[in-house]
This record gives sequence, structure tokens and C-alpha cells, in this order.
Amino acid sequence: MLPFNDIYKNRRVFLTGHTGFKGSWLALWLSRWLEAEVRGFSDDQKTEPHHYSLLEIDIDDCRGDVRDFDAVNRAMHEFQPEIVFHLAAQPLVRRSYREPLETFSTNILGTANVLQAARQCDSVRAVVVITTDKVYENLEVDRGYKETDVLGGYDPYAASKACAEIVVNGFRRSFYESENKLLASCRAGNVIGGGDWAEDRLIPDLIRCAVRGETTFIRMPGAVRPWEHVLEPLSGYLLLGQRLLEGDAECAQAWNFGPDPDSNVTVGEVVQLAAETWSKIHVDVSKEPQPHETTLLRLDCEKAKTRLNWKPIWNLRETVELTIQWYQQYYEQGQVATVPQLERFLKKSEREA
Repeated sequence: MLPFNDIYKNRRVFLTGHTGFKGSWLALWLSRWLEAEVRGFSDDQKTEPHHYSLLEIDIDDCRGDVRDFDAVNRAMHEFQPEIVFHLAAQPLVRRSYREPLETFSTNILGTANVLQAARQCDSVRAVVVITTDKVYENLEVDRGYKETDVLGGYDPYAASKACAEIVVNGFRRSFYESENKLLASCRAGNVIGGGDWAEDRLIPDLIRCAVRGETTFIRMPGAVRPWEHVLEPLSGYLLLGQRLLEGDAECAQAWNFGPDPDSNVTVGEVVQLAAETWSKIHVDVSKEPQPHETTLLRLDCEKAKTRLNWKPIWNLRETVELTIQWYQQYYEQGQVATVPQLERFLKKSEREA
């Protein structure tokens, strides 16, 4: 599966959302291991601490808003990339209830702006758009959703990402297929890993409370999610990008990248593993009323496994333990474990290839 036939070496890659949680891991992987020339395009919003800043990645760091077409278009045309990875988004469910217009404009108009800019940039050969597992019309059924299942979205975040998938499909059919550019989308599971300090996410909430010596109040301990380490879907994005750059038009479609079935477990089970890893983590169940969130969500990733030869590398226990250990090392030893964990992932990937 790795290292992608050296396809990214010295190749120009345009990466939106490079300062975010997943984007910072991907920027590091592309620039330091795959030796790509990367231009990141992201806004100035930062968490505190900020993973991207801690990594000190040597890439072309460009700031702007994906809702500003002129800014996106100018940044892309100046750089002349061969492939675009679009990760920039408003990615939080609960924030989408507070700020629905920002969510819809960022996730829908932002996607359309990136796709239009890529259309107008002659150097671009491939585009990979990242959405979410929550794009599916959730029926609370006990099976994994396939890429052919109906799109939906109860909350503004899920709805905006389902709309982004429709935008991708419309650009692909209307423009990309006739313009010899390949366009695909990726739907990942519940991604966890070190360096995420976003609000209202399970692991960052656990860590913030642990550091302060407080109890974390869990909203939905019985909710089932497809948990995976951040490096798992990123390997899928890179593998898909490789196939697109190689000209495989059959890969210009939607793809799920989620964990093996035994990693589809409840929030409570993940919390238990986290608490076993770091004794400072203490939890209780929140009694406060909560906005609607899906209770049962799984992904069927058989297509990626059979057609891309992609597979998850770490099991659930490894995923949770490595995630919590990342934060332990940061807060107790002042170390950023991103590089050694990526090296560990790559070594295991090579052994299992």
C-alpha cells in the first residue's frame, strides 16, 4: 500500500485546511516523507495549543478563506499544482447548530470555489475532496453504509457535507469528465489522534478535563461510531490520489475509509480504553439536554479494500492508546509524538503490505 510508488516526490500538491487536525498530519506526511512540494491554504483560526504550529512544517503556508473565490483561485494559479486535496471545512456538529450559515457557506460554497479554481488551473490533473461518514441519510440500521446509499444529513454539519458531495458529483459530470481532470471524494469515520484540540470532540474534551483535574461529562455513552486513527484515512486519501495521478478514471468517484468492524464500538468503550491508558481521565454522563446526534453509524469499506488494496493498520486498542499517549507525552514531557507515531505507522504498513 505504501509508499505510493514515489508518485508525490517533487510533485506540487495544493492542500486546503493544512493547519487543521487532519490537514497538519497530511502536510507533514506529504512534505517530509513523500517529498512533495506543498502549498497549504487555510484560514487563521487556531486552537490552543495548535498542532500545525508545533510541527514547524517546511511548506508554502498561504492563508485565506475558501469562501473567497478570488483568494483560492489566485493561490492555486500562482502555485500551479498537479493535485489538490480539499480538507478545509467547518467540521464540528455542535458548532453547526450555533453557526449554520458559516457551516453551509464554508462546506458548500468553499468546496465549489476549490473545484472551480481547479477547473481553471491547467496544471491540475486530480482533485480529492474530503467530506465525512455523516453524509448518509442515517436510518439507525445495524450495517455499514455503502457509497451507493442515499445522502442525507439531520444537523447543519451533516447536511452541508452531503451537499458538498452533490456539488462534487455535479462538477464531475458537468465539467471534469470532459476536461480530462479526475475528481474523487472521501468519507472517513470518527477520526482520532494526537494534536486535536477542537471543541466538543470526545478525545480533546477528555484531555482538557484530565489536564485540569476535572471530570468529563459524556453526552452519548451508548452511541456507536466507526473509530479510526487519523493516519488510516490519510493513507486512503494518498492512495486514491496516487491512482488519480496515474490516470485511473475508474477511481474518480466516492470512497469510504473506515475501520474494521470490531472498531465500531460505543463512546463508552472508547472512554474506558482511554481511562485505562491515562489514570487522570475521569468521566460521568451528562444530564443536560443535547441537540440531535446520530446514535448508530458504521461504514462499509469493502470497495476501498478490494479495489484500492487499502486496509486499516491499527486496531481499536492501538488507536486509542496511541492517541492518549500522544497527549500524555505532550503534557507530561513536553514532547510532540507526531513524527515517531507516523514512523511507527509506516513501519507496520510496510510489514503488512
